[in-house]
Amino acid sequence: MHHGPLIAIIVVGLGLAFVFGALAQKLRISPLVGYLLAGVAAGPFTPGFVGDQNLANELAEIGVILLMFGVGLHFSLKDLLSVKAIAVPGAIVQIGIATLLGLGLGTWLGWNWFSGAVFGLALSTASTVVLLRSLQERRLVQTERGRIAVGWLIVEDIAMVLALVLLPVLAEIINGAPSGGGAPLATRFDLGVWGVLGLTFAKLIGFLAFMLVIGRRVIPWVLHWVAHTGSRELFRLAVLAVALGVAYAAATLFGVSFALGAFFAGMILSESPLSQRAAEETLPLRDAFAVLFFVSVGMLFDPGILLRAPGPLIGTLAIILIGKSAAAWLIMRAFGRSQTAALTISASLAQIGEFSFILAGLGTALGILPAQGRDLILAGAILSILLNPVVFALAERLAPEAPAAKPKPAAPAEAGEPEKAAAPEPEAEAPPERDITPTSLANHIVVVGYGRVGSLLGAGLLSQGAKLLVIEDNPDAVETAKRDGAELLVGNAADPEVLSAAAIGRAVRLFVAIPGSFEAGQVCEQARAENPALPIVARAHSDAEVAHLTKCGATLTIMGEAEIARAMLSLCQNLKDADTPPPAEAETASEAAKPEAMAELPAPKPPVAKPTEDPPADPPAAA
Repeated sequence: MHHGPLIAIIVVGLGLAFVFGALAQKLRISPLVGYLLAGVAAGPFTPGFVGDQNLANELAEIGVILLMFGVGLHFSLKDLLSVKAIAVPGAIVQIGIATLLGLGLGTWLGWNWFSGAVFGLALSTASTVVLLRSLQERRLVQTERGRIAVGWLIVEDIAMVLALVLLPVLAEIINGAPSGGGAPLATRFDLGVWGVLGLTFAKLIGFLAFMLVIGRRVIPWVLHWVAHTGSRELFRLAVLAVALGVAYAAATLFGVSFALGAFFAGMILSESPLSQRAAEETLPLRDAFAVLFFVSVGMLFDPGILLRAPGPLIGTLAIILIGKSAAAWLIMRAFGRSQTAALTISASLAQIGEFSFILAGLGTALGILPAQGRDLILAGAILSILLNPVVFALAERLAPEAPAAKPKPAAPAEAGEPEKAAAPEPEAEAPPERDITPTSLANHIVVVGYGRVGSLLGAGLLSQGAKLLVIEDNPDAVETAKRDGAELLVGNAADPEVLSAAAIGRAVRLFVAIPGSFEAGQVCEQARAENPALPIVARAHSDAEVAHLTKCGATLTIMGEAEIARAMLSLCQNLKDADTPPPAEAETASEAAKPEAMAELPAPKPPVAKPTEDPPADPPAAA
């Protein structure tokens, strides 16, 4: 047995990413910066280990596929169509502006117009991984701003697919020499530019039709069948096979990008009840391969270009960070969107990534982009990704002026359908996290999360006449809470501003019904600090999560598996009795299965000893 370049790039890449990422986290900057620096350290332009760039790129492509599949799982076709009115024209206009700016810089550098246009086109598209990571870190994927950004990204991806198909044909026409890179059918039948364009659109429409007609039936059916086998390992394998298989088939048979194919596979599966489980099963691999993507990008960066061409590099960065952002901001404002929404989209697009690398490589191979142009694109990608967290921070600093312009969202917390109907469409997009109106409730119960567990809990509390306040940021769950008649705070409960608006100091109980133990722990810690005597009930899926949440301040942590086992055992209290337990016993079991905290609901808040005096040891990171 001996190790090869594949094992080396995985081991060294992940190892360096961990070291540099931990250092970045310690310095309170984005771990993405650490991952990029890890790539620079493993690249050919720095001394020491040099990884195989081709292998790194292929591993990174898997990360892009899994990431887009995960986004598709939370992004329905209805969501995509709901933002088409702004995402389609917005992306097209922004691509056009960035291309013209790149053409201007290329002309200044002495290139011909075609080289400048290709250069500008490469600068016009944003990185899938960077954009989604930025949105996920700020929990914006599920908001309308997030849907606009993702829809905008999908339109850009479609435009880049068309560009990659047409570029070899245009190069052949302009250079007067066969490029060998055209589509096989177009080359065989000499279709010309318009024929190639029509063929590309036909393939794209064919793929969409295939996914909507056949994939919509086959993919959910396959996963439902696998789920009924009871094998978690087989289900995880089936999800990965669907994500990677559809992406590969989309690229091979229809000429669609891996990312776009995986996105539509996830979107089709999102209509299935198994979508949440599928997302959870792919999460670990998704994160690992996303890290390898940033390492592979870092390996491309030659720090020497900072000294060789500072002027052109500054111009390239200006197009990416200022030109594209300004164009996106103007487009969003022209469509009547809020200042906060416009700034979010601008910051999201102020970077370039994977399609930029592909276009740069193809342009150089076809002889239509100078080597300097490729180096500037790579350097611009690295530096823009490094600076993207700074751009987001600047956008967030400028954003608070938006709530002052529209202090109305107080009403939705109490309200109802009339208020929702009265709200203008553009304003519905503005970030609810920043439009927090403190509740006037006292002696109330707070439920964090209104999903499968939270909604059942909330309905039971409301039926008992409890004063209930729900904190939720998922649009579907928000609508459910509104229909049930609960008072609502739209936002992330881990945000101190949101939790403070829930009047935790006056609450009698807090139920943390969200499944993520890390975020739930943050909620418990902040709530415990604000109200040391507050009974806090949280949910967990393992003993490690129970220990973690208890350490964070939960008074009682309920593990679903343990409660199920307790309910089953309650049916068998006396195994020696030959008589079958009467039906009434099931009622007793149902009562026994209820969390202890539920039986205490009518009671006032009791004095509780501070639960964090002797916290258990830190749980594993996975908890």
